[in-house]
Amino acid sequence: MVAIAGICLLLAINVAAYLAPIDYSGLTGFAYPGAFIVCFLANALIAIPIPYIPLIARIGASADSVVLVVAFAALGSALGESVAFVVGRAEQGLVSEHRVYRWLHRIAKRKILSGLFIFAFAVPLNPVFDVAGLAAGAVGVSFRVFFVAVLLARSIRLGFIVWAGAAWGLV
Repeated sequence: MVAIAGICLLLAINVAAYLAPIDYSGLTGFAYPGAFIVCFLANALIAIPIPYIPLIARIGASADSVVLVVAFAALGSALGESVAFVVGRAEQGLVSEHRVYRWLHRIAKRKILSGLFIFAFAVPLNPVFDVAGLAAGAVGVSFRVFFVAVLLARSIRLGFIVWAGAAWGLV
């Protein structure tokens, strides 16, 4: 019951942030660095929920170049998720005897398979992706594979968010 209440609260915060009567026209000059910073912080800070989805939808709908908004937002998101990866890498030896660790470690040795695995977890809105980032770091996935998979996945996700914001007239 507490989990449902928490999800409802997070949804309410996102809707309130989106519907807030803020004049975003004065911020168009900060669209690209703003998209980067918002996505970086939203993905790096695990304990503080930042309603980045409505913000990115608004930024993308009002910016001159939607492609640049998506690119900067995806880069910020991938770098933010790298925080969990680095923490996982630092804790690499703590779980090495667990059966699940050994299975994931075998996947991590295969770059394409581990990249596809990370990509599949990173595209949808997945509130537990930080755990996947921790696990990727802990089992030894190369940072390059992790970063590229997350960057491509978040480009798709954020592209959809920006498109939905503009197409549905949510601005």
